Amino acid sequence: MNQGILFPDLMEWQAREMRVHFPAQQMGALINCYISLRRLEKMTGLALSREDDILRAFESVRFDIEDFAEKLIEEQSFAEDGAIYL
Repeated sequence: MNQGILFPDLMEWQAREMRVHFPAQQMGALINCYISLRRLEKMTGLALSREDDILRAFESVRFDIEDFAEKLIEEQSFAEDGAIYL
């Protein structure tokens, strides 16, 4: 893991957008990262609908999600708004 990229133990379900938001920090800069519900369901093999289940599923694959996000940050694959989308 690159020590220059940190992932605080935070996450938030955004129901309207059907995604989980989780922040990253690189050299003090905050980077908004998002994973879609669809991708989370693919990663876990679960059909998810309740917020508690979604967040629990996120936690169960958090390290894999952070690894994907870290690679995109290192490659500077930011969206127009500066965020990382998985």
